Amino acid sequence: MTIICEHLKGLYTAIVTPFTSDGRVDIEALQALTRFQISAGVSGIVPIGGTGEYPALSRRERRDIVAACVDAADGTPVIPGILATGYEDALEAAIDFRKSGATAVMTVTPYYAPGDQAGMRAYFRRYRDDAGLPVLLYQTPRRTNVAAIPECIQAMAEDGSIIGMKFSSMDIPDFIRTVRFAGDKIAILSGEEPLFATHVALGARGGVLASASLCPRTWLEIFALARSGDLTAALDHQRRIDPMIETIFLEMNPGPLKALMAMVGKPMGSVRLPLLPPTRATEEKLKATADHCLALGIG
Repeated sequence: MTIICEHLKGLYTAIVTPFTSDGRVDIEALQALTRFQISAGVSGIVPIGGTGEYPALSRRERRDIVAACVDAADGTPVIPGILATGYEDALEAAIDFRKSGATAVMTVTPYYAPGDQAGMRAYFRRYRDDAGLPVLLYQTPRRTNVAAIPECIQAMAEDGSIIGMKFSSMDIPDFIRTVRFAGDKIAILSGEEPLFATHVALGARGGVLASASLCPRTWLEIFALARSGDLTAALDHQRRIDPMIETIFLEMNPGPLKALMAMVGKPMGSVRLPLLPPTRATEEKLKATADHCLALGIG
């Protein structure tokens, strides 16, 4: 399936990477998690990226993870996240993932040596041509300290460099301007749990959410309400899981998320260095959150 802008809608789960007790990638658990997501009704799987611990994985592990997800997804789109700082590394990853069967790639804005807006536009235009896959822009300025402005995103959309983007920012005015400039040209997907319903009401076609690793059905219910125009009901529904959203981001993702998944019966192993398991204070809050989740039927 060749994915186009019109296909990108609904919930895409940014899945965690499961590890065994001795720190290896747990392919069996990864495929089970992928099948669980698809049975829940998600629109696609987003492995690796930040939630999947891209920086802590080897090139071979990344390639094997994507291939395993593609196999388990059985035709559902698999769009791996690429967090490379520079062009050649990002291109190498895209080519690997294309060979592993990925549907598209979600590539972070270049950072460390980010260039200006014209450089960013040229980067993605060339990347689209060289990667041989559809490209989504992954915009997360609190991690990269750089962002494409709405006018640049519009230009990238118009020249076909990108078919969509993950918008990970709490800046609502910037989101509104991005939708105004490019929302009719690419699929804008929310990357923020607290703002997901609001983003959908303002024009997002869906979202790429880490916490959907745990509760995809809840987020699909919220999406349906927001998409129907009932933002009040969507926010009321979301309030039930606000404690989960707050606690899983107390420390660097995905440490708390993985810990919470283990507490509710979906163990995915620990995290790799430099990340560490949650502190004792966070763990105590996660235990209370786990009880709350189990009471809601999540787990």
